[in-house]
Amino acid sequence: MVSGREETEEERADRRWNDLLQELRVVQTGVQILFGFLLAVVFQPRFTTLSDIDRGIYVVTVLLGSATVAALIGPVSYHRLLTGRRVKPQTVTWASRVTVVGLVLLFFTMCSALLLIMRVAMHNSLALWLVGAMALWFLACWFIVPLRARARSSDPGSPDGPGPAGRSGPSG
Repeated sequence: MVSGREETEEERADRRWNDLLQELRVVQTGVQILFGFLLAVVFQPRFTTLSDIDRGIYVVTVLLGSATVAALIGPVSYHRLLTGRRVKPQTVTWASRVTVVGLVLLFFTMCSALLLIMRVAMHNSLALWLVGAMALWFLACWFIVPLRARARSSDPGSPDGPGPAGRSGPSG
């Protein structure tokens, strides 16, 4: 498939790496702030009044948050340890994959944190419904809409699909 750009494999890897770094900068900040708040919760006086179920949800949320932080910081470590080894295209591929894993983990972390907060705030079954609605919203924004756009961009018959010579959009 033609990329739509006149660039070497190394130039393409550099461009994709820079794009990925920009995306990671945005998500890492939010994840680190969320994780910091999660770590502080256990030291609040009200934590001891949580039910066993809520404490369990808290533990799961912290573990998910830890896994999320690891996955979203992992590409930086991977790149740093492999710099100069002439494997940038492979590094970008791996980093992109682990970033998607990090986004999936972030989805579960957010849902788990929301569940804990809504249970403590509302003390009723409406909390579960609200978290479910937010989970659907996250799924739509983070996965469904982008994957639909991706599918359309790879469909030659689609108005948004690749143009002549199989080229896709500008980031292709």
